[in-house]
Order: sequence, then C-alpha cells, then structure tokens
Amino acid sequence: MRFTRGVRLGVDVGQVRVGVAKCDPDGILASPVVTVSRDQETGDDGTPKDMVELARLVAEHEATEVVVGLPVALNGREGVAAGHVRAYVERLSAVLAPVPVLLADERMSTVVASRRLSERGVKGKRQRAVVDQAAAVEILQGWLNAQRRQT
Repeated sequence: MRFTRGVRLGVDVGQVRVGVAKCDPDGILASPVVTVSRDQETGDDGTPKDMVELARLVAEHEATEVVVGLPVALNGREGVAAGHVRAYVERLSAVLAPVPVLLADERMSTVVASRRLSERGVKGKRQRAVVDQAAAVEILQGWLNAQRRQT
C-alpha cells in the first residue's frame, strides 16, 4: 500500500475535550491545532457542536483522512473508554463522510504527551489546556510512522 499525499487530522477524544493535530501533506510531521470542548448538547441539526467543529477543521485543512485514537489497555483489550470512542467515531464518520475516519491504537499517548510537556516545563493548568492537542500529535505521528514502515 502506497502512502497517498494529503493532510490528515489526528483526534484525541476525551470525556471533556477533543484534541486535534494535523500533519503536512507528505505525512512527515504532526503538529498541534486546537482543543475543542466536548459537547454533549447538539446543534440545530442534532449534530454535537464538537463534531461540527471537526467537520469545519476537515474542510479548512482539506484533510483526506481523520485518525482517531482508540484507547486500548496495555494487555491489548478494549475497555469502556474504547466503547465510547467507537460510538463517537461511528457518529463522526456519518458527519464527515465521504472523508474516512480511521482508528489508531493510542496506548499511552496522553501519558507520553504529559511527560513531554512536563519535560519542557509546561505544568498544571497550562498543561491541561494543551495535553489533548499533544496527545492528538502522538496519535497522528504514531500512525504516520506506522504507515511509513509499511511502505
């Protein structure tokens, strides 16, 4: 399978916030974009506002795919959180169609992101504000690296 050029968005879905990252068209480097508040309410058409914002970001960045982190336990099993993400992705896929939404193993992405931010001196409230974006970067970069290894 050859890697096709195009911007991808990486998404870290949390209960409270959704972190978003993007990569360059060549798929070399993921970088943070924004953190969106998770919205349990829906917009006028019944679509949650966070998904409306993701759709806007897909259009703005002309994304060819969206890569969402799937929280898998260290033993490889999926728990309650993975079920929530799968349900979210199912709904998001309908909102973003025809742009594909893919799942990627996100084991430890938030832990790694938090550690990297701490190492750079970003702590406390400042870290909470950007950790979801940093986790989205980890998810997308891991996926991009895996794609490169396959080609």
